[in-house]
Amino acid sequence: MSSPDSHPETADFRYRFGPFELDVADRQLWQGSKRLDLSARYLDALMLMVKDHSRLIEKERFFDQVWGDVVVSDSALSQCIKELRRTLDDNASDPRYIQTVPRQGYRFVADVAVVSGRTLPLQHESSDTVRALQLWATGSLGGAMAGLIGGLLYGFSLSTPEAGIGTLSTLLVLVGLNVVVGLTGAVGICAGMTGAWWLSKKSPERYRSLSLIGAVMGGLFVGSAANMLGVDAFNLLLGRAPTGITGGLEGAGLGAAVALGALLGSKLDAVPKHWRDVAGGALAGAAIGIVIPLSGGHLMGGSLKLLAESFQESQLRLDTFASLFGGIPFGPLTEAALAGLEGLIYGACVAGAFAWARRTISA
Repeated sequence: MSSPDSHPETADFRYRFGPFELDVADRQLWQGSKRLDLSARYLDALMLMVKDHSRLIEKERFFDQVWGDVVVSDSALSQCIKELRRTLDDNASDPRYIQTVPRQGYRFVADVAVVSGRTLPLQHESSDTVRALQLWATGSLGGAMAGLIGGLLYGFSLSTPEAGIGTLSTLLVLVGLNVVVGLTGAVGICAGMTGAWWLSKKSPERYRSLSLIGAVMGGLFVGSAANMLGVDAFNLLLGRAPTGITGGLEGAGLGAAVALGALLGSKLDAVPKHWRDVAGGALAGAAIGIVIPLSGGHLMGGSLKLLAESFQESQLRLDTFASLFGGIPFGPLTEAALAGLEGLIYGACVAGAFAWARRTISA
């Protein structure tokens, strides 16, 4: 049997790709300071692909150079590739390392750096715990960014001379409110998705189903808690509180939109790869955003309307949005349109930030 490490010109080479280092001479695969266990044949298969990265490795070549004179079926090769993907935290439907070429073979698609000589394995890679915290924090910042955009939208739209309050004051209040709400929701949603990433490290194909469950549960929990605290704060400070403001169900809906962004994005072949989660999150967020008010829920626009109606002395006038909708007063259709826009912004920002963080910690 011939294997990649039998060639003298590559005997002392090490290959680096993402957080991994493949030591040909010692026949070891490292992830940072952690050595990963692979059987001899699976390691041979990985060496074969990495050595000829970006080139198609046909099935017959795997059989000749990895299994040699041993006769095996296609299922043995499929199992080998499945195990390699599990080890590399790769996904067959959205590959970062091993791409399937149907009915022909496989191609190693990651960038590979060839380093000659012998050194100790890399020691600077972050631990899984640190990477999880980075993933959670970055995704949550996407919610803050969505809140900033939404706050600017509402702030500039609702600042009118007739209201008797300054444009800057209105802008700062609404931006601050939206950022806090957006960040709080994303903290819960991304906590659930980070938990899904952690649980699916050894089985990447489970990530999407787990991320959907995690995002929905995280959004539901944080949305419910924020709603309860908000209502209690109004009752404590003002003696009454609006009913129906955004809460757990709305948080669960937006969580579903963020998690579904990756699923929808993977089908958008016309969109550049790194923007597919953003586009998918935007589409899912817009759709769910429209559904929420039509089914009796409220996002930020609807919640502001409830606040204005509950406190007659409020200077908040949402009818200023009428100019954006052909003079139509703020009603169910206007609220649905605004909620769709809110969902689009939120889904795009959070799904995009979380996807970017996943690529970064795997790079």
